[in-house]
Amino acid sequence: MKAEIVAMTADAIDHAALARGGEILKQGGLVAFPTETVYGLGGNALDPMASKKIYAAKGRPSDNPLIVHIADLNALAPIVKKVPEKAKILAEKFWPGPLTMIFEKSDLVPLETTGGLNSVAVRFPSDPIAAELILQAGGYVAAPSANTSGRPSPTTAQHVEEDLGDAIEMIIDGGPVGIGLESTIVDFTEDVPVVLRPGYISLEMLQEVLGDVRMDKGLIKPDSKVHPKAPGMKYRHYAPKADLAIVEGPTEEVINAINQFVKEDQANGLQAGIIATEETISRYPCGTVKCIGSREAEETIAHNLYEVLREFDQCQVSKIYSEAFYTPKMGQAIMNRLLKAAGHKIINIRREEQ
Repeated sequence: MKAEIVAMTADAIDHAALARGGEILKQGGLVAFPTETVYGLGGNALDPMASKKIYAAKGRPSDNPLIVHIADLNALAPIVKKVPEKAKILAEKFWPGPLTMIFEKSDLVPLETTGGLNSVAVRFPSDPIAAELILQAGGYVAAPSANTSGRPSPTTAQHVEEDLGDAIEMIIDGGPVGIGLESTIVDFTEDVPVVLRPGYISLEMLQEVLGDVRMDKGLIKPDSKVHPKAPGMKYRHYAPKADLAIVEGPTEEVINAINQFVKEDQANGLQAGIIATEETISRYPCGTVKCIGSREAEETIAHNLYEVLREFDQCQVSKIYSEAFYTPKMGQAIMNRLLKAAGHKIINIRREEQ
């Protein structure tokens, strides 16, 4: 089976193609589609067999919960037991948008969709192509990122085709996505709202609206024994084929250290890659150097991260060194994804010297 690929834009939506996509989803098939964050792999969220197909297509562990996508606020009540007041406030502020919220699920949502949990993750994307497809499909579409499990998430339809083109029925090509990192996930099954995955909507933005919101401790130190409450909490994700290490410390020392590592690798017959920024790219004379964006416009780093990781897969590099990106707004989200891609391998220059 080869996926049908249909191209459209938000300004020129192919309604007939989305109706076909909706029918595929209603019949239990899989359709990849763009959102404002990354491309999603959609299946009927209320059909246990469709959820099983998603896990199989991605090679995804079945205890890694799927996000249910809706396109109408009225669709929330039937799939959850209750919506806390604070969640209503966030929905009013950030939906539609790159925010996922976790609630106690109703019996309407099968355990196959929630990874065996009694909670359900719900998102209302702002992408108009995604919204129409969800409505055409009946209102509830389970959709993790449309990539092979563990690979960098797809930010273009071409990435989806590379990974899943032979495993699904349709790919809707809406062009490159806007944000490039997955949604922020906030858990409302605890007394205090907990961020389980940082994203474009930062902890500070959430605290500004709600007051008391905290970060999950597992984001700092993952525990492999814990059943994940949200996508991406337990398993290595976003990983390129080459070994990736993050080098952190003062900028000058990081640049010098990466250059030294690359020279040593080359002396040992190894090709190395470097993830740099517009501000530093000219400082790396050796290795395969790729620019991820500008620290002055940190959204560019988020937008380009997965694209750059995938580009390295086309290069003959066995190691990749990345600068750290503790930028003011999206630094938490960028570093969360980079750490997972690197298997939490960090080289701290100051610690190494002690």
